[in-house]
Amino acid sequence: MRIHLMICLLVTALSSMTMDGQGSLRPRGDVNCDWEVNIADINALLDSVISDAQYHSFYSYATDVNGDKEINIADINTLIGAILGDELPPMPSYSGSLPVLFIITEGHRNIDSKEEYLHADWWLDAMGIPGYESIGSASKPLGMLIKGRGNYTWTASKKPFRIKLDKKQPLLGMKSNRHFCLLAHADDHLAKLKNAMGFELSRRIGMPYTPEQKPLEVVLNGQYIGLYFLAEKIRVEKDRVNIEEQDNGETASDYITGGWLLEIDNNKNENTIYVRERNNGINWYDWLWVTPHSPDSLSPQQKSYIQQHLEKVNAAIYNQNKASTEWEQYIDIDSLARFYIIGEILDDTEHFSGSCYMYKHRGDSTKLIIGPTWDFGGAFQRLNYTGVANFNYYLYQQPTYFHSHWIEEIAKYPHFQLAVRRQWNQFYNSHFNGLDIDNFCDKHVQTIRQAWYSNAARWTGNSIDWETYLFKLYIHSKIDWLQSQWGPQAPIAPSDSGIVP
Repeated sequence: MRIHLMICLLVTALSSMTMDGQGSLRPRGDVNCDWEVNIADINALLDSVISDAQYHSFYSYATDVNGDKEINIADINTLIGAILGDELPPMPSYSGSLPVLFIITEGHRNIDSKEEYLHADWWLDAMGIPGYESIGSASKPLGMLIKGRGNYTWTASKKPFRIKLDKKQPLLGMKSNRHFCLLAHADDHLAKLKNAMGFELSRRIGMPYTPEQKPLEVVLNGQYIGLYFLAEKIRVEKDRVNIEEQDNGETASDYITGGWLLEIDNNKNENTIYVRERNNGINWYDWLWVTPHSPDSLSPQQKSYIQQHLEKVNAAIYNQNKASTEWEQYIDIDSLARFYIIGEILDDTEHFSGSCYMYKHRGDSTKLIIGPTWDFGGAFQRLNYTGVANFNYYLYQQPTYFHSHWIEEIAKYPHFQLAVRRQWNQFYNSHFNGLDIDNFCDKHVQTIRQAWYSNAARWTGNSIDWETYLFKLYIHSKIDWLQSQWGPQAPIAPSDSGIVP
C-alpha cells in the first residue's frame, strides 16, 4: 500500500516523546500503549484500520487519534502530523467533580475479553470531595484483576468491566468488598437515571437487597474513558444475597436444595439450564434459559435437582386453572409483585427477559425469591413524547428478543393481580409524590453534571437537561397511569388476559 511506503520514508524523520505513565494521562496518540508516540503507533493504527478493529479486540481508547468517533486513514494522517510537530486535538479529561479511579493494566494491555482477567494497578483519588476517601496513590497503587462484562453493553465502544480487588476495600463509602462492576450505562440515554431510579425504587419498595452504585470517572492506562458507575456485583454474601452457599460440585441430597442464586438469562453458556417454557419447544422463545451463579460449577446431582425443580415451577405456572395457587408453593408472591411493579414503573422491556435474578434458601420446600433488581437498560424504550400509558409486558405478547418469561402467564392469576394491587397501594401511599421523584432526579443530575460534559466530549451526549425532562415525563405519566389501574378508584374485577381492570 502507498501508505506503507510513505511511512517508511518518514521513519528517519520521526521523533518520539515519552511521558510518565504513573502520574499523568498517557500522551494522545499512544495507540499501542507503550507510553511513547512514534512509528510503532502508526503501524499499530494502520493494522487497526485495515482490520476494521473498532469492532474487534484491538480497539483501544487511544485509537481514535483525531477524536472524530471514527477509526480510519484520517487518524493515521493526524498521528503522522503530530509526530512531525503538529499539535493533536486536546484529549478530553476528567472533570474533577467526582472521584477518579485510575487503572493501569499489566503491560498496558487493552481489556478485550469477558473471560480473561488482566492484572492491574489501581488507585482512587477522591478529588477532595466531601464524604469520599482516597485509596492508594500513583506512587503506591493497589492490585486488582479486571475483565470485560455485559452482553449487549459489551458491544458498545464504551465498555463495562468487572473488577476483583486484591483486598477488600470500602470503595466510595460502600461496604468493604473485593467484587465490583464498572457500569458504563452506554445504553442509558435518559441522564443515566434508569439504573439510579430502578435501584432507588427497589430500596423503597422493600426488596431484601438492592445493589449500591456510585458515580465516578475512570482513567484507564492513562486515557480518560468517561463517567462510570461503580456498582456492587450481585453475589452470595452476608451483605448482599444472604443465603446458605453450597459448594461447587456438591452431591449430598440435603445440601443441593440450596442456596441457589439464579438468573433468567437471554444468553447461554456451558452451565445454562434449559426449561421448555411453553408450546413444543421448536422456537427459541419457547425455552427458559437459566444461569446458575451460585453454585456455578454443578455436579450431576446439582444440575438434576435444579432442572427438575424449575420444571415443576414452570408446570405450575402454566396450569390452565387460574384459580390454582400451586405456583405459589414455588415462588414468593410478594417478592414477585414488588419486582414486577418496579419493572412496570420504568416500563422495562427486559425486566423478565434477562438479568432477572432469583434465589432460593436451603430446603426442598423453600420458595424462589425474585430479585435483586439489576440492569434497567431496557427501561422507557417506547419513545412517546406524550408519556407512557400501557402495561409493559402486554405489548410484547408476540415473540421478540424481549420475550417476558413467566410473567405474562402469572399475570393471568387473579390472586397475583390482587397481590400487585395490595403492594402498589402500600408503596404508593408511603413513598410516592411528584416532588419526591423530581428531587431525586435533580439531585442525581446535579451530582454527575460536570462529569457528564467531560464524558460527552470523550464519547457522545445529548443535553442532560433534555434527557432529564424526558425521564421525568415518562416516569410521572407511568406512575399516574398505574395508579389509575391499581389505585383505590380503579375497577376491582381483574381480567384473565393480564393485570388490567
